[in-house]
Amino acid sequence: MSDFPHTPPKMSWTFSNDVNAEIRRAAATGIYDIRGGGSKRRLPHFDDLLFLGASISRYPLEGYREKCATDVWLGTRFARKPIHLDIPITIAGMSFGALSGPAKEALGRGATAAGTSTTTGDGGMTEEERGHSRTLVYQYLPSRYGMNPDDLRRADAIEVVVGQGAKPGGGGMLLGQKISDRVAAMRNLPKGIDQRSACRHPDWTGPDDLEIKLLELREITDWEKPIYVKVGGARPYYDTALAVKAGADVVVLDGMQGGTAATQDVFIENVGMPILACIPQAVKALQDLGMHRKVQLIVSGGIRNGADVAKAMALGADAVSIGTAALVALGDNDPALEAEYAKLGTTAGAYDDWHEGRDPAGITTQDPNLFNRFDPVLGGRRLKNYLKVMTLEAQTIARACGKNNLHNLEPEDLCALTIEGAAMAGVPLAGTNWIPGRNGSF
Repeated sequence: MSDFPHTPPKMSWTFSNDVNAEIRRAAATGIYDIRGGGSKRRLPHFDDLLFLGASISRYPLEGYREKCATDVWLGTRFARKPIHLDIPITIAGMSFGALSGPAKEALGRGATAAGTSTTTGDGGMTEEERGHSRTLVYQYLPSRYGMNPDDLRRADAIEVVVGQGAKPGGGGMLLGQKISDRVAAMRNLPKGIDQRSACRHPDWTGPDDLEIKLLELREITDWEKPIYVKVGGARPYYDTALAVKAGADVVVLDGMQGGTAATQDVFIENVGMPILACIPQAVKALQDLGMHRKVQLIVSGGIRNGADVAKAMALGADAVSIGTAALVALGDNDPALEAEYAKLGTTAGAYDDWHEGRDPAGITTQDPNLFNRFDPVLGGRRLKNYLKVMTLEAQTIARACGKNNLHNLEPEDLCALTIEGAAMAGVPLAGTNWIPGRNGSF
C-alpha cells in the first residue's frame, strides 16, 4: 500500500463537464443549441473599473442637497422634435413575440413613470406599449415584421437596427410555439412555424444606401422624429463613423453582454466585443468627426446598476439602455418560482429558454395561462422603482466625484483594476499612470 495519499483525478479545463455535455448533446441531436439571454462567459466589464472620488484635489458635492442633473436630449442633430428624458436610462428593444403583451405594457408603464423611453423591438407596435409609453422608439429591423408607415409616424423616434450585441452579423429566431394568432397576424407569418429574422436589410447594402434610407424615413415622418442607428459591438469606430456620415441623430452601441430572445449559443458566446472595449472607440469616432455630444451615443450590454450607468457616461456615453435587467425588475427569473423552473429542468437564475415560451413568470411567453399570471401594473411599478434606484446610485457617484451633472463625468474620474480593463477602457491601471497599449490609435 502506498504511503502517499491518493490524488483525485483532475478534469480537463479544455474538455470540461460543460463542454463534454454539449458535445454529447450535439452528437445525439445533430442540431446546434439555441437559447436566449446573453453571454455567460467571464468578460471584462464595468466591474473592472473604479471611480476616483473627490477629496482635497477634487471637491465633492454635498449629499442630496446639491443638485446633480440627470436629464438628456436625444436627436438634436436633425429632428424637429428631439426627445427629452428625465433620466439617461432607456428601455431597449424587446419584441412582442419574444415578450407577452402584459410585459410590453409593464415596460411602457414603468418607463413613463420614471420619465424615460421604451422601444418596440422586432415584431411591430402593440397598443399596450404605445398606450402606456409617453416616449416610444420604433425599431426598424431587417425583418420588417409588423412595419408600416402609420406606426412610424405614431412613434416618437425610429431606431434602424443594423446589428445587436448578442449576434452582430446574425439574425434572431422566434420558434413556432411563440407565434400565436396575434403574433402571426402582426408579423404576417404562419401560426406555429419557426421563423428566423433576416441578418441584413433587404434594400440597402452599405453606408451610401443607408443614407438614402434615413432620408426616406425622415420624409415619411416629416423630419420630426429622431433617427437612431443601432450597431452590435464589432467594429465600433468605423460603424459609428459611418452611421454619423449617413445622417444618424443617435448611435446605439450594443456590446456582447447584451441579451437576445433567441439565437445560436455559439453566436452569443463567440461573436462581438465587450461593451467596455466598444465605448472608447465609438467616442473616438465621434470626436474625430467633431460630433461628440452633437450626435448622442447610447450604450447597452450588461448594464445592471447605477455604477454601470455612471461608468458608461464617464467613458463618453450620453445615455444607456437596459433589457435583461428590466425583465428581472419586472419579475423574470424570480427565485419565488424556483419549483416551476425546476420542472423545466433549470433554475431561476439560469433560465434562458425564453424561446420556448414556457416562462412561469408570464413575461417571455405567448401562453395565456402563463401571461395572465403577470400583473402589468405591479410590473410597471417595480420597473419604475428600479430605474429610480439606478438613477440615485449614479447621482451619488457623480456627486462624490464633484460633478453636478451625470454628463460631466469623464475618463479622468476612473481607474482600472485589471490590465484588460485598463487597455479596453483607456484609463490608467489603479495606482499607476499606465494605460496598457496606449499608442495614440486603436
